[in-house]
Amino acid sequence: AQVRPGDRVLVRPGERVPVDGRIIDGESAVDESAVTGESVAVRRVAGDDVMAGTVNGDGALELVATRVAADSAVARIARLVEQAQAQRSPQERFVDRFARLYTPAV
Repeated sequence: AQVRPGDRVLVRPGERVPVDGRIIDGESAVDESAVTGESVAVRRVAGDDVMAGTVNGDGALELVATRVAADSAVARIARLVEQAQAQRSPQERFVDRFARLYTPAV
């Protein structure tokens, strides 16, 4: 929460990337499976962008933050999921009301 755009962040091997940023020094395989679902680590070098929530692999990375944590890719995905769950269809609401009565009765 304290990192602002333009701040430099050092991410050691095995650590989770704390904010979206651009690599300015180092190279490493980054595990993006938590965000993208891709099971293979992706090689990232200076100049590449990395997303918050990914895991740094085998090398240290120095990056410059490009977004605040509340604006990261992971935070945006979480907001979209919450919005989708809040906008339930009338059929879903009916099934929930019906299940509240039907399930205890059975």
